[in-house]
Amino acid sequence: MSDTSTTLYEVRGGAAWITLNRPQVRNALSAELINGLYEHLVDANSDDAVRSIVITGAGKGFCAGADLNNPPSQAGGGGHSVPDVLTQIWESPKPVIAAVNGAAFAGGLGLVGAADIVVCAEDAQFSFSEVRIGVIPAIVAVVCLRKLGAHHGMRLFLSGQRFVGAQAVTYGLAHRAVPKEQLEAAVAEEIAAINLGGPTAIAECKKMVRALEGLSLAEGFELTHEWSRRMFASDEATEGMSAFREKRPPRWVTETYGG
Repeated sequence: MSDTSTTLYEVRGGAAWITLNRPQVRNALSAELINGLYEHLVDANSDDAVRSIVITGAGKGFCAGADLNNPPSQAGGGGHSVPDVLTQIWESPKPVIAAVNGAAFAGGLGLVGAADIVVCAEDAQFSFSEVRIGVIPAIVAVVCLRKLGAHHGMRLFLSGQRFVGAQAVTYGLAHRAVPKEQLEAAVAEEIAAINLGGPTAIAECKKMVRALEGLSLAEGFELTHEWSRRMFASDEATEGMSAFREKRPPRWVTETYGG
């Protein structure tokens, strides 16, 4: 496990686990934490042994939002910004899983909104709390509204009220809410499912979902026709279909799990 004090990094089971490590302040986003998180995301994306990325929090909280005493950089001029990190997550070729172990407030919800898969503890508390200190959830809205939509987003942004895991699923912000003691096992299930897919196919699926947002049917069919042709002609598809016919695991599964 590598350690930048405010973030921990460990690769296991084909997944890079990045842990926000400021439990004394519920993993609030400081400049140092944002820089460490960004660097670990880059490391994970460049490591062929990593098939997916998990972001979670140390201690009782996931992320309390920006550290108002030591805020992360907002723009260039030394260090990375929250938008830099959210872009890394959004554009990562590898699936990013948010394992929400506890409270996720304000800027911490940006990590949830940008993640591809979100598994949370049932009792995890969520809140877009910015209005209660006289500001707005501006940066996190860019990613969170794509999940919440204007209908849920408007009410949650205006009220700043708290909601829990099951409600986060109902609002479209999370996929699963489980008892806290089952969180890591639930995340392991998501990792195992990802590991069964071809690495290139997984990366292209993520890219396709992003690309299709907002397109008309005709535009979507035009885009995916060529995409499908290219994927069916790939070496990975050849291996996958051969493995299916021969009733054996494809190469990428044996590389991940052995055997």
